[in-house]
Amino acid sequence: MANSLAKVIVATGASSGLGFEAIKQLLNQQQRYKFILGVRDVAKTQAAYNALQFDANSHSVDILPLELSDLKGVRTFARRVLESLGSAEKLDYLMLNAARSHPATAPGPNGSIWSETHIVNHVSQHYLVHLLRDKLVSSNSRVVFVSSGAFRMVKDISTLESDLKAGSDLQVYAQSKLVALLGAHWWRRQLADKCTVVAVSPGFIPNTNLGAGAGMKFTMDMPDAKPLSEGAASILRAFTRDDFPEDPDRVFLTSWGEWWGREEIAVTLDKDLQDKWCPSKEQLEQEEGITRE
Repeated sequence: MANSLAKVIVATGASSGLGFEAIKQLLNQQQRYKFILGVRDVAKTQAAYNALQFDANSHSVDILPLELSDLKGVRTFARRVLESLGSAEKLDYLMLNAARSHPATAPGPNGSIWSETHIVNHVSQHYLVHLLRDKLVSSNSRVVFVSSGAFRMVKDISTLESDLKAGSDLQVYAQSKLVALLGAHWWRRQLADKCTVVAVSPGFIPNTNLGAGAGMKFTMDMPDAKPLSEGAASILRAFTRDDFPEDPDRVFLTSWGEWWGREEIAVTLDKDLQDKWCPSKEQLEQEEGITRE
């Protein structure tokens, strides 16, 4: 496959569920793609993609280990991505899809004060963007944050910090998605005129593992439920839509294909709040105890 003809996609959360379905749909396109996927279980994920029997003359799928609860592992993954691409090859799309919904009952991973759900859903993927920033800028990449309308379930942001800490004993999926959307806005500001940043909701998709992580069972007969195929198609719209609103803050694309207005995303537009939850790479490494190599 001639790399000059292939679009390069780096993705998290593509081993199953929505992410896997989205990549599967792209593998059926005539456009050529080079995928670099970060996953927890490399062997299982490799077997799943091999079973698709895609055209290896048109597409390549490189599967690398990535445990998002371990920021040192995130740094290793980023390094391997950059080594794979080298100086000449572009990074066209970064898809940040990985998510967990476990309650904040356990100690934080690797001694962090934060719950695993917060680390996985925001901190590690925020760190990954930092690590790939120079490549994203030189490539004029599109960064796609897979978001959720669940952030609107958070009614009191004054307790956000205590809620997201390890041992709070709360279900913190909605809080983590709120902070992740703050991160999308923060990166939109940082990468303005250099990269395109989009947050997209796949909609309510019962057939993922998120419900199980939260101890909840979702079914297709629930209101607004959509199949995996439709949710993945919603995510992929964020790769190609170019009808962006004039208001640069309106980065949230709904599963209905609409750009939400400021009133729907108002809580995430506070720049001070964005700054609070989006530390620099150096701050993050210091806070999480990551030593430089």
